[in-house]
Amino acid sequence: MHIAFITAMVTITIVVTIYLFYIGFSYYNTSLEERFYHPRHNWFKPSGIYGQGLGILGTLLILFGVTIYIARKRYNFLAKYIRLKYLLEFHIFLCTLGPIFVLFHTAFKFGGIVSIAFWSMVAVVLSGVAGRFIYNQIPKTIEGRQMTINELKEMKTDLAVVLHQKFNLESNTLGIISDLMSEENTTENSKKLGYLKKVLNRKDLPKSDRISIIKIVKSEISLTKKIARLQTMQRLFKYWHVAHMPFALIMLVIVVIHIGVTLAFGYKWIF
Repeated sequence: MHIAFITAMVTITIVVTIYLFYIGFSYYNTSLEERFYHPRHNWFKPSGIYGQGLGILGTLLILFGVTIYIARKRYNFLAKYIRLKYLLEFHIFLCTLGPIFVLFHTAFKFGGIVSIAFWSMVAVVLSGVAGRFIYNQIPKTIEGRQMTINELKEMKTDLAVVLHQKFNLESNTLGIISDLMSEENTTENSKKLGYLKKVLNRKDLPKSDRISIIKIVKSEISLTKKIARLQTMQRLFKYWHVAHMPFALIMLVIVVIHIGVTLAFGYKWIF
């Protein structure tokens, strides 16, 4: 379902972008000096009914995407009905589609204070994509909630004690397993895991026990990696907010100024 949800949003974004390019290609492909003479200039220009409508729609999509995500994440709005991971994808979708509408609203003409808002918007989108990548690396519960360090540590067991009590493993075998737990290099882990399998094969253990031991060890290795990854991603998230939030605020302030100036000059769309 999650993959289908993402696929649908990506498809919509691509189709909308192609459609906007298609219907306005002749206008956007015309030089800025000659656009005034284009037969549909009053329609496609930023202050035209179509152009201004795209700007309004794009701004509303961005504002809605930001508002509903913040409401869900910080105030648990509709927490019983919407998983955070789905809402994050929807937030990214709206805050990608919205800027595309805004881009066509400008008719690819950037200048003055609007250019600052546009490039701030681009920075917000790009940093948002980076933030999504970081977010996906953070271990989560089945509901999509980020797991804490304590939650992950509570899942760990005293592996040596468990394996000794349950399978009566010798100290040298437990030493190999202990090395696996402390080794960070993935290649070395793979080699040592293979060596552990050979050691277990030489012991008088039922095949089912050997399989169980390997599964338990792999599970603990995975958990150890999750803890390390969570600590790294939490540090990256702190730096990510430094880039994402200021650009978002700059964009919001300039958009408000832009709307105020537009209204002051009497551009009131269809109303």
